[in-house]
Amino acid sequence: MREVDLGCGKALLIKENGEFYAMGHKCPHYGAPLVKGVLSKGRVRCPWHGACFSIGTGDIEDFPGLDSLPKFQVKIEKEKVYIRASKQALQTQRRTKVMAKCISLSNYNISSTNVLIIGAGAAGLVCAETLRQEGFSDRIVMCTMDRHLPYDRPKLSKSMDSHSEQITLRPKEFFRTNDIEVLTETQVAAVDIKNKIAVFKDGFKMEYNKLLIATGNTPKALSCKGKEVENVFNIRTPEDANRVVKLASSKNAVIVGASFLGMEVAAYLTEKAHSVSVVELEEMPFKKFFGEKVGQAIMKMFENNRVKFYMQTEVSELREQEGKLKEVVLKSGKVLRADVCVIGIGASAATGFLKQSGINVDSKGFIVVNKMMQTNIPGVFAAGDAVIFPLALRNNKKVNIPHWQMAHMHGRIAALNMLAHGTEINTVPYLWTSMFGKSIRYAGHGEGFDDVVFQGDLEELKFVAFYTKSEEVIAVASMNYDPIVSKVAEVMASGRAIRKRDVDCPGSWLGPGSGGAGGAQ
Repeated sequence: MREVDLGCGKALLIKENGEFYAMGHKCPHYGAPLVKGVLSKGRVRCPWHGACFSIGTGDIEDFPGLDSLPKFQVKIEKEKVYIRASKQALQTQRRTKVMAKCISLSNYNISSTNVLIIGAGAAGLVCAETLRQEGFSDRIVMCTMDRHLPYDRPKLSKSMDSHSEQITLRPKEFFRTNDIEVLTETQVAAVDIKNKIAVFKDGFKMEYNKLLIATGNTPKALSCKGKEVENVFNIRTPEDANRVVKLASSKNAVIVGASFLGMEVAAYLTEKAHSVSVVELEEMPFKKFFGEKVGQAIMKMFENNRVKFYMQTEVSELREQEGKLKEVVLKSGKVLRADVCVIGIGASAATGFLKQSGINVDSKGFIVVNKMMQTNIPGVFAAGDAVIFPLALRNNKKVNIPHWQMAHMHGRIAALNMLAHGTEINTVPYLWTSMFGKSIRYAGHGEGFDDVVFQGDLEELKFVAFYTKSEEVIAVASMNYDPIVSKVAEVMASGRAIRKRDVDCPGSWLGPGSGGAGGAQ
């Protein structure tokens, strides 16, 4: 792969098996340079967050992000390679796939739709877009409890100053042009599967033909004394995030829960707040997810940035002064001064409204789906953080993966199967977290790992960690070691098993240049 400058913009020139291809050089998600990514079997994978694009068409094949890459013409004449590209495509570096229009709006009454999508996160939006891209020309209605059109939720904890209009995934016009109706601030209270009707909280009823449930998660609340005190937040909306930043400015912030959300918020607030404290039940952050050593290294990075940890304890009381938060009291007896408190102690599936519906929900509240995102009820699909589905990578173990990339993929698979394509999900989970300008990338599914094999230097925060379970690598994490996680993800995607013993000589299974390290984001 080579980046080439065409005067008014750059293109990515690719040579694979003697054939030349040219397309946009920047990942449409966050602008990563794809030349630093991974090329394998007709597709290129982004080095930052794992999105994949076909080199033949430029089409997006795995996520995150919504747009595809523009594809440019290549011709070879007398040993020279010529690329022909439109100036506009070189400037935008993205291509939105062509979408069908809705042709039947007029013959619908207000209270019936062909496709109803409950939830407007990544899963809901990708489902709607995929239906239109595949030529579906009937009515699509999305409904959300949010007041905003779909937005980039990971940014709420990673860049907390973002306003809703800065992080919307698509502008208002997009929904109008492509006939995707979005009902904001609406909540479905029940689903009548026999009559195919969704009943809204305000009593409004809507008939549907196909249904997608993509309601995501609801954050868990504290159950201690004083939990209703002012200035205690779950970060659910851009307004929550903005408000926390304002309240924490030059003041004392306490974060309860060393979760991804909790730790990202803590990192973000260190430059704004007078003090940042993290309270956590475990002995270190991310122990279950990243293992002890990585957890320790991350904790040290936070401590070096003035974050104080109070581990193996929990909150017993939130104290107020004139109704506003003043102190957080811990079970250990310690009293922390606090002007604002953020709760990040996990979440549960937002599926309470399905209780009497007959749709199969497991004991934890997750909607059970098959590899086509179908529930036990014909015509009813579910996607995103609220589902449990069979993960091919781990012998079809039923898993819940509440991450951004996976929600996109679920939405796409659900749409294809609403159109009876018979497409099964077969993606490698990929996620990232960023703190203090450094990213940890992760691919695979490490649940139940029994060992971690390291390369690089944990102390220097420049490492790759391979998570193994009885001799097989089931997940990988890295910091400052790009594009190793994308390389491993491609090997996993090809269906090849990676053995523990392979890890010591990555050249043998990852191809050339696998020992290298690279940039952040």
